[in-house]
Amino acid sequence: MAAAKPTTVDAYIANFPEEVQILLAQVRPTVKQAAPNAEERISYGMPGYYLNGQLVFFAAFKNHIGFYATPTGHKAFAEELAKYKQGKGSVQFPLYEPIPLDLIKRIVEFRVKEQMEK
Repeated sequence: MAAAKPTTVDAYIANFPEEVQILLAQVRPTVKQAAPNAEERISYGMPGYYLNGQLVFFAAFKNHIGFYATPTGHKAFAEELAKYKQGKGSVQFPLYEPIPLDLIKRIVEFRVKEQMEK
């Protein structure tokens, strides 16, 4: 029988090993501080933040934390994100390197400003 999918961000974070929980527990308040009015919910099976539509998402994987600020958040910070592996609409922050919380904060602030101008 498959484990129940988490329905809250707390439950999502609790599903991971302690060392990954620590990283997620750094990313989450960084996003919430940069977007205090955003609605937090599980969407696409990961923590998602909404403010006048989709804002950003993050997720944990075996070797990285995925961060999704598509499409414009990645374009606007392409130079700073260039050193990280990227997929379509995602950037991967390796688990064995410090998570760039300041960069995440600035990307989220950029997305908030953009969403508020809609």
